[in-house]
Amino acid sequence: MSALLSVQNLSKQYPVRAGLFGRSTNTVKAVDDVSFEIQKGETLGLVGESGCGKTTTGRCILRLIEPTAGRVEFEGRNLLQLAPAEMRAVRRHMQMIFQDPFASLNPRMTVASIVEEPLIIHKMGPRPERAKRVAELLKLVGLDPGFMKRFPHEFSGGQRQRIGIARALALDPQLIIADEPVSALDVSVQAQIVNLLKDLQERLRLTFLFIAHDLSVVQHFSDRIGVMYLGRLVELATARELFSRPLHPYTKVLLASIPIPDPAARKKHESLKGELPSPLKPPSGCRFHPRCPIAVERCKAEEPPLREIGSGRSVACHLV
Repeated sequence: MSALLSVQNLSKQYPVRAGLFGRSTNTVKAVDDVSFEIQKGETLGLVGESGCGKTTTGRCILRLIEPTAGRVEFEGRNLLQLAPAEMRAVRRHMQMIFQDPFASLNPRMTVASIVEEPLIIHKMGPRPERAKRVAELLKLVGLDPGFMKRFPHEFSGGQRQRIGIARALALDPQLIIADEPVSALDVSVQAQIVNLLKDLQERLRLTFLFIAHDLSVVQHFSDRIGVMYLGRLVELATARELFSRPLHPYTKVLLASIPIPDPAARKKHESLKGELPSPLKPPSGCRFHPRCPIAVERCKAEEPPLREIGSGRSVACHLV
């Protein structure tokens, strides 16, 4: 069975310019040789610290940012070889939910205009049909269609994110890239939005790339989880395997940092040594070795490849 989305050796580099003539003095490898697949109907969670390249990976897949190298296949077509008109047609089937629901909505447009905009761009039916579709989408995400003439500032954060979800669903996409869709919301609202996304996935047979830094949210929503560190994928496993038996030292630290909602409970924390290295000058060998509690000399000199160690499970560590 072929994957709906296949990402192969994806890289994104940004030149660092300085001086009077803006000459390139260095390069930031925001995403470095990342590969994974997502099957139809599956949710792949992508986690890691801020700045590890999660969001850049999602935007490169949709070509909102042009990748430096690699291959992105959607239903067998290499998206990086498509002309702009062809890419626009493919984007009907690939949509994004953004992190900040207020920043991603035009404050001068009504809810009806925001949700209808994708339908207009892709010339989907006459105006009465589009208005009917907008009302259906608002109902689908739990909003009253009577809100259509209101503006984004008149809604709460959770309601604004529901509007963003309705807009992403307007064109009946197959793949949705959710870029930290609940991190800007109150904790009380986060569960509602995650449960809404799970319900929509079952009803509409959606496929998700779910980007987040909150591991408890990712565990609840994802079938498989990929862990990123300084632009590279260091572990990939099913959610159950990752939480029950993490293999990479960085994954173990991330899991140990999940707060326990019981003040009386005490948890043994694995602490990280030192500070997060600069992406301008990543460490030689394994990028995690300066902070790793079990690093050996080989880790300093040789970068471990992401290798498969079992059915669907991969890890980038010399000591596993």
